Amino acid sequence: MAWDFSTEPEFEKKLEWIRWFRAERVDPLDLVYPDRAFHPLDEETGPVVRALKQQVRDQGLWAPHLGPELGGRGFGQLKLALINEILGESSWAPVIFGTAAPDTGNAEIIARYGTEEQKERYLKPLLEGECFSCFSMTEPQAGADPKMFTTRAVRDGDNWVITGRKFFSSNARTSKFVIVMAVTDPDVSAYRGMSMFLVPSDTPGIRMERHLGLMSEAPDEGMHALIEYDGVRVPGDALLGGEGQAFAIAQTRLGGGRVHHAMRVVGQCQKALDMMAERALSRETQGSRLADKQLVQADLADSYAQLQQFRLFVLHTAWQIDRYQDYKRVRKDISAIKFLTPKVLHDIVYRSMHLHGALGVSNEMPFADMWTGAAVMAVVDGPSEIHKVTVAKDLLRGYEAASGPWPSQHLPARREWARKQLENM
Repeated sequence: MAWDFSTEPEFEKKLEWIRWFRAERVDPLDLVYPDRAFHPLDEETGPVVRALKQQVRDQGLWAPHLGPELGGRGFGQLKLALINEILGESSWAPVIFGTAAPDTGNAEIIARYGTEEQKERYLKPLLEGECFSCFSMTEPQAGADPKMFTTRAVRDGDNWVITGRKFFSSNARTSKFVIVMAVTDPDVSAYRGMSMFLVPSDTPGIRMERHLGLMSEAPDEGMHALIEYDGVRVPGDALLGGEGQAFAIAQTRLGGGRVHHAMRVVGQCQKALDMMAERALSRETQGSRLADKQLVQADLADSYAQLQQFRLFVLHTAWQIDRYQDYKRVRKDISAIKFLTPKVLHDIVYRSMHLHGALGVSNEMPFADMWTGAAVMAVVDGPSEIHKVTVAKDLLRGYEAASGPWPSQHLPARREWARKQLENM
């Protein structure tokens, strides 16, 4: 089957503009305001950020993952992958382009499953880029395993009452609303017994037990919360989609997001490779450049080959999603790129960081956040082990067990078969 990743010249011009705009206009935000990408705008950041967002809108590139009816361009996954590859080199770029997680996934499911009233109340301000949202799914005792979720939502007249605890709810600290996944029917399977609810963050009963940061962040300054829902009462129209549809909605939300994560990592890896090559050409030791050392050359070659293989795999997966419009059909490859993402990021960033010596492990180079990102990518959107199991199960569906006591490629039997074939010619 032929496949083609080419895009029209008009889109290539857009990619060129995104590269220039990110490098010259957005990257300064990473250096001046490195920890404020997901904080509400203030007098200092507001004018700059709003002006940059408007330039993105003027180019028709704001929230490009959404359809035209919601202000996006309706780009397919292949084009979105190429855009995210460029944005991946900056922590601020996804915010400036309206593609930041978890807001992108939250916007997509509200657009697809929300009522008109929900779209007006929650989706519209989210798309305008003036607020943040939170996806509250995983739990302290369960991680991402829905079969172990205990957070309950119980009917009480026309209302629902939510009780339980959620862990690592990203952006809860600054979100205007949370999307909570809760068990509504404990007597059926987890895949049919959970529902999602849209809940304003200031609803009585929502208590932030503590805010967790990543391993490089100071205590209580992180953006991921441990939340207690203590009898949180919401009206019946807070239900997102139908009752019992939470698992299906979650899978819809995560499919494309995994491709976007992977391509942003491609961008980060390219940045690490660029730094590695520059260092190799700039630094001398033991009488010659690092670039002339064969072990350094081997690391450069391994990094280049690893990155190119991964990039093509991700692009092919995105292309398949566009072609078939069926995430289930592409599930095996989506899971494969998911568990490859942290491995590729880890390997390439480590080689580049190591080549920079003491400077590489210092806080004067950007490797710390990139290095942490490898560990993060191994657990977000489902741990790598789960995705390996998915790949293996889907792969095995295309095979059958050997019909007899010997493998089908057992040479004595194959030779006997070959002799009979030749005799009958």
